[in-house]
This record gives sequence, C-alpha cells and structure tokens, in this order.
Amino acid sequence: MYFVHPQINLNKKNFQKIFSSFFRTPDSKGLNKKLSSFFPEKQIVFTDMGRSAFQIIIEKMNLRNSQMLFPAYICDIFLPIFKKYNIKPIFLDADIKTFNLKIEEMEKKTSPQTKSIFVSHIYGLPNNINKILFIAKKHNLKVIEDCAHSFGIKKGKRYLGNFGEASLFSLYKFLPVARGGMLVCPKNWKIDLEETSFSPRDFISFLNHFPFWAFLFKKFGGFVSPKIIRKEKLSKTGGINKVSLNLFSSLFEEHQKNLKKRINLGLFFQKELKNLGFETREGKENGFCYLSVLMPKKLREKRDDFIKGLRKEGVHCTRMWYSPIVLNPEAQKKYKLDLNEFPNTIEISQRVINFPLQDFFQKKDIKEMIGKIKKVLNSLDPVVKI
Repeated sequence: MYFVHPQINLNKKNFQKIFSSFFRTPDSKGLNKKLSSFFPEKQIVFTDMGRSAFQIIIEKMNLRNSQMLFPAYICDIFLPIFKKYNIKPIFLDADIKTFNLKIEEMEKKTSPQTKSIFVSHIYGLPNNINKILFIAKKHNLKVIEDCAHSFGIKKGKRYLGNFGEASLFSLYKFLPVARGGMLVCPKNWKIDLEETSFSPRDFISFLNHFPFWAFLFKKFGGFVSPKIIRKEKLSKTGGINKVSLNLFSSLFEEHQKNLKKRINLGLFFQKELKNLGFETREGKENGFCYLSVLMPKKLREKRDDFIKGLRKEGVHCTRMWYSPIVLNPEAQKKYKLDLNEFPNTIEISQRVINFPLQDFFQKKDIKEMIGKIKKVLNSLDPVVKI
C-alpha cells in the first residue's frame, strides 16, 4: 500500500531510532549545530505546530491590525489566526503551472495598509523568491516564508527559509514525527516557549505513520476518531514535545540523504503521468512527499471517482487542497471575496491530485503505481484504452 503522508520504513535501524526517541533526552545543542549549516544567520526555535511559529512571527513583526498578501490556494487553518490578530488577508490567485502565488498580482493588490507577504512554497516547489523580494522591498513589505512542504530544498545555493525575515516549517508534514513545527528567525528575537507533552492525540498521529495503522485510519477513522484528535490549540503557543524532537533529530539527516533520489523519482513519476494526460508542474526541485498534478481536463468531473478507484488498488492519494481558504464560506463572507478573482485557484482545487512519493520508494514502486493508475483510468474512460 502507498500513502502520501510520511511513512516509516520499519527496518532494524529505524526501529532502534524510534524506540530510543521515547526515552532519551533530546540533544538540542547538537541538533541546532547541525541545522546551523542550513540557516547560518538565523535562530532556530522548535514549536508545537507550524502555525504556532506563524503566530510568533506576527507578534514579533508587529503585524496586528494590518493587511497581509496571502496565497488564495492554501489551507483554511489560518482563519482563526487572522481573526485573533485582526489581520486582513489580501488573497493572490495561484499560478496554474506551479500552484504558487501569482507574483504579477502583488503590486496591484498592495495598499498602504499592506505590511507583509506570506510566501508559501506549495508542495515543495520554490517560488521565484528573488522576484518576490524585489517587489517586497519596493513596497516595504516584510516577507514571511512558509516552508511547511520544503525543508532542505534549495533555491540556487541557499536553502528555503533563509530569504524572508522569518520562516516557518511543519516537521510532521515531511517526516514521521507526529507533531512539531520550526521557526527560523532573527537571532535577536527573544522567545521562551513552554514545553508540551507527547499526548494521546500525538500517539494516534504517530501510529498513522505505519502502513497497517494508516490503512485502518483511512478505512474507519472518519467513524471512530473523536473530535479532540482533530482539535488544535490556538490560544497559546508552545514548544515541541521531547519525543517529536527526538524523532526529528534521528530522521532528518537520512531524509536529506534521500532528497536527491526522491527528486529524481519525482521527475520520472511526472514524465509517466504526463504521458497519461495529467498536467504536471513546472520546476525540478520538488522534494515533498506528495507529487501533485492536475487531473486530465476531460476527466475532471471524475477526479474523486479516480481517487476512490486508486484506493481500492492500494494507492492512497489525496486532494489537498480541494477546499482552499478562499472557498471557505466564513472567509468569503468576512472578506467579501469575489471568486472570479481566483480562477486558477478554483481550477486547481477541482483537479488536484497528490500522489505518494516517500523517502524509501524505488523506481519499481513508481512503476507499480503507474500500472494501477492506468487500470483505474481505463475503468473511467473505457473508450480510449491506455
């Protein structure tokens, strides 16, 4: 079975790392030393979630009661944060070829009340960050990098997360660490966070990194998962728990070693999918554990049927984000959104498919998935056999 969220390849070496992570004291000093090569001029702070890092950035940059340029194609988890800090997001449509924000909309949507821009490297594919920085400097905008999908990925010779004034990461989105975020910020920021504990909710999330449990959660999770598992605290920011920090410390170096291999596998996967009529993204730096493409236009109405069919074949894709922030009814009402301004965002949400691309995949795994994809496509469109 294949899953998009980070999975654990349970060999002897990884089992030892995971087991010890529940008992040892984190070597925070050693970990920060290793990460200093990624962010040599920045401070690194581990948080309970990536969104906690975002809240710290808002507070330290004094962005309350301001406008923020924000991608229209992104998750709606940010809405409570906007409300808490009285921030008005000014949404920018997506580029259909990259899924990242349309840079050409920046200047026409910037006003005197606009103080910052939130630059999300969607699905691990870097933005044209230098062009964004040029426009931001022209209008005196603070640049916040969202690297939730892009740890360890470079733009030129620099790692993403070094270009803006501050950046945030979601550790559990690219490594099986159950919970955790990371803030990369100026060294003079004074930040003191209360350490959190590894909770029952975290343990359930951790089990989801194992194929057997992931399958059970996919099959039965919607019926049995209590609401508390999905609920996240927003009233108070906290630090990462010891177990998640140990897991990250144990696994991230191996993750980086596999990055080049995964990028090359992604390029091979994209080529095969393109031959089947899927629209792949421009750019070669994709390093996320999702490979995101657009469903062929002639089958766009059957996208969800295609995903259901693949799940029966053991390939568990997702549709992140089929309901981006601008399609949230609360956001539409509060910010008086005109959806005609976001045609690309809406089209992507209707056609997006995220295929699995794990660290430990081999070429044979991609070929097996392609075979299953062909089978499901033929069942949806039997007139044209693939």
